[in-house]
Amino acid sequence: MKKFLALLLAVLMLASILVACGGGGDKKTSDGGDASIDIEDGAKLLVWAPDKAIDLTKELCEAFKKEHSDKNITIDVQVQSESEAATQVLNDKDAAADVFGFASDQFNKLMTANALAPVFDPDDIIDRNSEASVKAATGSDGALYAFPETDDNGYFLVYDKSIISDEQAASFEGILEACRKAGKKFVMDAGNGYYSCIFIFTGGLTLEGTDAEGTQQFNSYDEEAVVDSLEAFANLFHDYSDVFLSSEVAKIPTGMAADPQIVAAGIDGTWDTNAIKEALGDNYGAAKLPTVKIKGEDKQMISLHGYKLIGVNAVSEYPNAAQALADFLTNEESQIKRAEGLGWGPSNTKAKEDKSVTDSPSISAALAQSENSVAQVNMSDTFWSPMATLGNTLWKDKDYSRDTIKANFQKTIASIKDE
Repeated sequence: MKKFLALLLAVLMLASILVACGGGGDKKTSDGGDASIDIEDGAKLLVWAPDKAIDLTKELCEAFKKEHSDKNITIDVQVQSESEAATQVLNDKDAAADVFGFASDQFNKLMTANALAPVFDPDDIIDRNSEASVKAATGSDGALYAFPETDDNGYFLVYDKSIISDEQAASFEGILEACRKAGKKFVMDAGNGYYSCIFIFTGGLTLEGTDAEGTQQFNSYDEEAVVDSLEAFANLFHDYSDVFLSSEVAKIPTGMAADPQIVAAGIDGTWDTNAIKEALGDNYGAAKLPTVKIKGEDKQMISLHGYKLIGVNAVSEYPNAAQALADFLTNEESQIKRAEGLGWGPSNTKAKEDKSVTDSPSISAALAQSENSVAQVNMSDTFWSPMATLGNTLWKDKDYSRDTIKANFQKTIASIKDE
């Protein structure tokens, strides 16, 4: 009954807002703040944010409360991983946050479960954000169901410029050779599907969404070309087994800061920018992913690129306050503050022009890599585990013959399709 009443309230509130919009009432919007909607007095909101953004999120929530001091709003900000947000929301919508950040690959899961409230003022959000980030937040019915927060939820190359030159950083072979010469490690999480998908995407396979049953669809790829890519990576991992280290990305900043320094380069994202910059100082380098030689030809590594979104719980007891807060947390000023404090690349088109973005090597690298990537949207839950297993076989297995690699790839695709 609680869920039904809350959902009914949300629908009625949305209807009243839409009527007000059409009637030319006192609603006003701007890129610098939340829409002026009728925020409930005494609203109590729960907000989920990732650990590294928790302090800034609290700061922004305090600014929101101050801006609406006449409404006596209470906001509780708690840590919740963006990668697990959807799972936690769907476990119990009533106990979940009113406003929460999540990764774009979870959008369909939340949509299917009717867990996201439609955005009250979609035109304003669409106008101020990049087309790609808006697409990631748009449902199959064409409605906007989340607020874009970043345009760069992907990864790129980070490296120590005192060990690896910019020229060497352009190719995977050059990076590995420079690391070997210096007695240092190159780190990537090859046993994590988020990163190991590089090996098949570089071979020409891409994701084409899911069908009505939720089965992952792929493009009409050339299987032999994909196997060529997998074989090239496997050979490099084994040829440079003294250099290549498959481990969680957290090993990169800690390895760069260690005494003596262990890591010279790796594949990481903006979430670790500050820690890596602190470790390397002026020697901090960031660039799009390098090329890798496949059948004698240098091929650009292709990655998975997603978006950070902020959603409003469809059964929030205070839908207007939740919508206004989500809008505030993703406006131009808030996105600039994330760029400055966290190194996150904004989706807001005006924020992209800010000096904190244009002068940032990490944000520039992430956005450059986004041009060589597969969109992390409309993905099946069955994608991750088989892809992680495939990545592990490439660097772990002693038998990395072409026939074995091809068989493992075919098994991976069948597992993703749940055949």
